[in-house]
Amino acid sequence: MRGWRSNRWQRRMSLKLDYNYMMSEFVGEEHGIAEADLRGLQEVAGKIHENLLAGRRNGELGFYDLPYDTATVEKISAYARKAIKRFQNVVILGIGGSSLGPRALHSSLAGGVWANLKGRRARGNIPRFFFADNIDPDTFTQILNFAEPKYTLYVVITKSGTTGETMSQFLVIRRLLEKKLGARRVAEHLVAITDGQNGRLRNVADREKLVDFIIPDNVGGRFSIFTPVGLLPAALMGIDIRQLLAGAAFMDKRCEKPDLSSNPAYIAAALLFLADRTRGKSINVMFSYSDALYDVADWFRQLWAESLGKKDSRSGSTVHTGITPVKSLGVTDQHSQTQLYMEGPFDKVTIFLAVEQFTTSVKIPALYPELADLHYLGDHTLEELFQAERLATEYAMLQAQRPSMTITLPQINAFTLGQIFYMLEVQTAFIGGLYNINAFDQPGVELGKKFTYGLMGRQGFEKVRAGFEAREPKQEKYTA
Repeated sequence: MRGWRSNRWQRRMSLKLDYNYMMSEFVGEEHGIAEADLRGLQEVAGKIHENLLAGRRNGELGFYDLPYDTATVEKISAYARKAIKRFQNVVILGIGGSSLGPRALHSSLAGGVWANLKGRRARGNIPRFFFADNIDPDTFTQILNFAEPKYTLYVVITKSGTTGETMSQFLVIRRLLEKKLGARRVAEHLVAITDGQNGRLRNVADREKLVDFIIPDNVGGRFSIFTPVGLLPAALMGIDIRQLLAGAAFMDKRCEKPDLSSNPAYIAAALLFLADRTRGKSINVMFSYSDALYDVADWFRQLWAESLGKKDSRSGSTVHTGITPVKSLGVTDQHSQTQLYMEGPFDKVTIFLAVEQFTTSVKIPALYPELADLHYLGDHTLEELFQAERLATEYAMLQAQRPSMTITLPQINAFTLGQIFYMLEVQTAFIGGLYNINAFDQPGVELGKKFTYGLMGRQGFEKVRAGFEAREPKQEKYTA
């Protein structure tokens, strides 16, 4: 049997995008998108498609071809097989795209935080995972105290090698390993994922003779989940990375045509663009009706925010464009956020994440027949209730003229996760074209970095620090 490699199985696992409730015939003309609006975008969509294909062919947009990089898969798989047997813990040192992707994979496919609570055998002999994606000293200290260095592999992820947060953690770990295990054994517990030629982590990896994996030059951090940034942690989690990439390749085929109606990434982007530009809906709520997919929404927040929040257009005009991404969890946030989504400003589109078939089924017992408002739940299952609440919320929002779309995964597995990650990346690239912005840079974060370098005494940033220290002081009267 071919299993997940069979065409029949892959078609059965095909992701579905339902955008009925985005359309004006359902949600009304004031808040919905008309078919004529979409037809009006088709010509420019064709031009954007050609531009993206050109970027793919000339090597500028490297994320497109990552699903076909078999050499990297072989190298990662060979290393992971050995590392899984040796280490009890894996600590990921990375921030932004260097952590959000691996964390989303762990939550969706490797058990998330619950896996860490199990014994090694119950985990399938897979290491525990810890994500040091912030420099809060209390949290970082807890990770250091819990993950004994002797049994821990530290994966350092930064393309530039100058990411202050990640490299400061690396320096702490480097000293800790030398102190606990001795200088000769330091390299055994470190893996570098970084640039192939340049950067400080590249210098360190070469000097220390660390095992290293390369982030391609033409792939940015938030598009890097199918590089070693995501694949090495995934392999160490026991995830079938070949199946993950097969899902991405499957979605690539679905996105190869410019026709909006047949390309899920393009139609989603077009609808969200039109909702923003013509209906004033500049907030996208990703509402996950699956705990396992909640961190996918976190990953998407960075992808959407950093890619679309831009001051300047490609033509040089000032545009201050962007869509604000928000994440919500069903059913939890029905009891904390849905009131706002139902009766607050008409400035949101909801993107529901749904799962057709969960891994387990939990039956609700039929108790207390004399209590009708409890007894009705009996003989149903939790997944029935879960699906009913999602459908009810979706329809309630429709009644309130709140547009939404739903992305449905038949099951949660590596193949379907590969599809959704790839679709959202292509969606982002395409909507960047609609806005006429560069979706692949992030100039807005540089100024804050420069001030940080100055405050921390980095050489070459003395004038930046002087400018910061000469800033107008805050006034006490504005302090409560």
